[in-house]
Amino acid sequence: MLFSAIAFFATEYTYDTIESFSLWIRNYFGYFYLYLGLGCVLFLLGIAFSPLGKIKLGTKEQKPEHSLWAWSAMLYSAGMGAGILLRAVQEPVFMLQHPPFISDLEPEILALQFTFYQWGFTAWAFYGLFAMVVGYALFVGKKKVLVSATVDAAISNKKVRNGIDIMTIVTTVFGLIAAIGLGTTQINGGLNYVFGGGFGLVTTMLLAIVISSLAFYSAWQGVNKGIKVISKLNILLALVMLLLIFCASDVLAILVMFSKTLVYYVVDFIPMSLAYGNFNPGIDFLTDWTFYYWAFWLAWAPFTGIFIARISKGRTLRQLLLGVLIIPSIGTFFWFSVFGTSAFQFIENWGSYNNEFDNVFSSIFVFFVNYPMGGVLNIVTMVLLVSFLVTSVDSAVFVLSMFTDKGKKNPSKKHRLIWSFFILMATLALLLLGNARPDINVLTAVQRLLIITSLPFAFFMVLMAITFMKETLRK
Repeated sequence: MLFSAIAFFATEYTYDTIESFSLWIRNYFGYFYLYLGLGCVLFLLGIAFSPLGKIKLGTKEQKPEHSLWAWSAMLYSAGMGAGILLRAVQEPVFMLQHPPFISDLEPEILALQFTFYQWGFTAWAFYGLFAMVVGYALFVGKKKVLVSATVDAAISNKKVRNGIDIMTIVTTVFGLIAAIGLGTTQINGGLNYVFGGGFGLVTTMLLAIVISSLAFYSAWQGVNKGIKVISKLNILLALVMLLLIFCASDVLAILVMFSKTLVYYVVDFIPMSLAYGNFNPGIDFLTDWTFYYWAFWLAWAPFTGIFIARISKGRTLRQLLLGVLIIPSIGTFFWFSVFGTSAFQFIENWGSYNNEFDNVFSSIFVFFVNYPMGGVLNIVTMVLLVSFLVTSVDSAVFVLSMFTDKGKKNPSKKHRLIWSFFILMATLALLLLGNARPDINVLTAVQRLLIITSLPFAFFMVLMAITFMKETLRK
């Protein structure tokens, strides 16, 4: 609330402070984000294929609480959601027009390869690490749903543990308001494109109020009645949209591009993750893209990881980790292959490119105009954006409520109401921050803010992983 008040009344000063602090972090800790991401992927694969992978979250007789379909739908809706609509066309095209580094690969494959890299294994490894450690503490150690519970063997001081929980809450809130800010701005971009303009900041703020209200209602209903139902509907609607575009495009070209890019992504994953040698895009490119993405995934890791842990009762660590790393990553890769390859072909057929897909908030709406029923697809996209944001916010509200209600698995509804209100206020402040001056936008403000708020949590994840290994090996 303090941040919201400062941003409301001293917007430009707040942005300038965030800008200078984020530059300092980029210069001194940017590459640490990269190394942490690669370390998480390798660590989780090591756990999954080791004897520790047989550990079950619950009793030996415990069966998975949710089906694979429901489980996959909920983890994907909570963990990615609106982001894949925001970047579906814009990011692959940007990478095609501005290659991250010089490569012998076809420009289209390189563009998709770097997009895969930023949305793939590393993002889900951040989530998976959190889900594994919290799930183990919750269902094996019988501890409360508190982040500090994962390191209580290493840290006995109660004030320090409280500080860890507060840090987690702050990181979660900023990651969440970033997602709502970007999502509502994209919906606003869609409204302007479809209806010919006239929708500004006030409309975006009204959208944030509507989404926060719907998310509060869903979180009020709980996991099974609210969150699970909306998550399944989201995935079904997204799959229908994906299949429509896939079938209406060059199917063979998409499949070839998807297969080739996936192979190159796996082969080049380690040097890309280290920005090593020819795979180094440079500090400015890394700051605008990779450092920002890693900060975003880190900011989402607490609530997404805990939510995944909460719905993973009855699964082994191997099932949890391989499921989290592979299922959503492959789905995301195919999504970007369908939209990216089709956009590449449009540009090639046009003969020239006049920045049609440059605007991150309207690119997908411009893209759909090239298909039959483009207007209907644009309306469906806006509906899907709202529902994806609702499922991200409702799961986060539920998790934040667990944090502050003494780690209860089913927190009181009073906490859910309070968090819904706090998140709405902070989102409105961020939207104001992103419209403070003509030279900045919501995306710029979000990038700078997340690089700051995610840093303490990045260091904490290292401690969390070390403590987890000590506890499991001791047993």
